[in-house]
Amino acid sequence: MKKTLLLCFIHGFKGGETTFGPNYAFAEHLRKLIAGALPKVHVQTIVYPKYETRGDLGECVSRFSDWLLNKVIDLEVAAGTPSPTVDPSVRVLLVGHSMGGIVAAETTIALASEHPIHNSVDEDSPSKSTTNLPPPPNALMFPYIQGVLAFDTPFLGISPGVFARTAESHYAAASTAISQLSGLASLWGGAKAADANAKANANLARAALPPAESSNIGNDKDKATDKGGWGRWGTIAMAAGAVGAMAAGGAAAYYNKEQISRSLEWATSHLEFVGCLARKEELRRRVAYMVRLNKELGVGFGNFYTRLGQSAGAKQVSITETVLGKDRTFCVVPQRDQAGDWRPAVNDKATDEPGAHMTMFEPKENPNYEKLAKDARDMVVGWLRNDWYESSSDDTIRS
Repeated sequence: MKKTLLLCFIHGFKGGETTFGPNYAFAEHLRKLIAGALPKVHVQTIVYPKYETRGDLGECVSRFSDWLLNKVIDLEVAAGTPSPTVDPSVRVLLVGHSMGGIVAAETTIALASEHPIHNSVDEDSPSKSTTNLPPPPNALMFPYIQGVLAFDTPFLGISPGVFARTAESHYAAASTAISQLSGLASLWGGAKAADANAKANANLARAALPPAESSNIGNDKDKATDKGGWGRWGTIAMAAGAVGAMAAGGAAAYYNKEQISRSLEWATSHLEFVGCLARKEELRRRVAYMVRLNKELGVGFGNFYTRLGQSAGAKQVSITETVLGKDRTFCVVPQRDQAGDWRPAVNDKATDEPGAHMTMFEPKENPNYEKLAKDARDMVVGWLRNDWYESSSDDTIRS
């Protein structure tokens, strides 16, 4: 029997079926590369339909597991496999982008141990000793996950540099917006009013953006209150010229607010997905268990993380560079602890980390698109050097 390697693609935060390219271009490209390198098995691709990337991670994993189970059962029935749980003809490779990689890892751990990592850790306990660790993995998990292939998944969190550089660029943009509004005020109120407003704006600049711990950017109900970002922007607009400036500059103030908040909203809104990226011990244990699965069951675990290349200098900020260094990645990259196979995916065109993160699978925006696909193929091929693959019959016609 010729066995089947099923590639299951899972998008990340606010993603969808087009995450992996129009008409699943990257998914199909990777399938062809893997199929060419692993001729003994059928290589098929499925893409998990767009799902809600907010709410409880455990519920998301449960829904995905049920969906995947039905897909694998259909393939096993079609193949007429005598005992799919003991000797499956189908093994699954979970391919996740961004938060999709965490869904993939959590699903794999749940299938292997029946004890997911999420919500199993008391982050407030100083010793974490009151929490329960997952039991040893079960080699008869079904569906059988051959590996988790992640693309820019923040298994250990989002790099502090993403927030630091974003905050600095926002401050610069905020200062520009305030200056523009001051100019509008001079048109409506004269030089004397402009001078008075300039002094007021010097103090307002320090508080132009809400503090990170209380920010509710993207929450519609906060846009009309002082709890979110809008209240302060309204204050700035009024300080810049009272009624006349509001009439002429209100639209400009709102426009700049949207521009300034957009990239920060994109980065921090990942935390809305049950806040799992802020749970450091939970992140660490998830990675540690995936490493254990790799050692004990041969389950592959790798992550291609984006790193800015030649164009990074276009947006370097001196203070951040001094504190955090020049190596610009979207993900926190492991330095000492074992964390699987992490490999850099350099993007020489992107000028910021979120941009590199979101354009991994776009050939026009990622000059190393082809290299990324081939490196991913090679990683997967390394995981399939096992008895399951070798026992698959080769349907190739021999003369």
